[in-house]
Amino acid sequence: MYKYIDNFADEVIEQMRNLPKDEIAKAIHIIQSVYERDGRIYVFGNGGSMAMATHWVGDFNKTVFSHNLDSSIKRFQAIRLPSTEAEITAWANDVGFDMVFAGPLKNYLQETDCLIAISSSGNSLNIIKAVELAKSHHVPVIGVSGFTGGKLNELADAKIVVKTKSGAYAVVESVHNAILHLLTSYFQDYFDHIIEKNGKK
Repeated sequence: MYKYIDNFADEVIEQMRNLPKDEIAKAIHIIQSVYERDGRIYVFGNGGSMAMATHWVGDFNKTVFSHNLDSSIKRFQAIRLPSTEAEITAWANDVGFDMVFAGPLKNYLQETDCLIAISSSGNSLNIIKAVELAKSHHVPVIGVSGFTGGKLNELADAKIVVKTKSGAYAVVESVHNAILHLLTSYFQDYFDHIIEKNGKK
């Protein structure tokens, strides 16, 4: 049992030591640029990745600014796709599951926005359709994937891949969560510094 625990921990630690730093830096630049032009960040994924997308939105909209909620500084505008469970079932039942992200995205997407697409395999059709829609509108895409990265990695502008053997979902999703918290911490520190520097309270 202890060996099993150690092996899992070792796999996650190895991936953390080999984070794609340049691609994470690209993602930070994309997110910051969207913030500066008052754009929106659309985040989505299936299953556990949808849970992370929901978490990501909460962290971007609130936790990043938790030290400065009373300041006058503007905040992120992050939206999970779809924004309600009713939309998920409506699109899936009436149109098809492959459109549960691209369908709602068509209602909102503007050139000022960006996408964060989360998919361990990088090959989920509904993820790819939404990414292709964004690319057709010249909207930057941050791809958060695992294994070999799949089609998502080919299409994304920032290619954050947790490279593992195929099927290692637990390791991939554990590291995806860590990347979420890394970005949250980065922007929290960034805005703390900006607000302190400018005296905006």
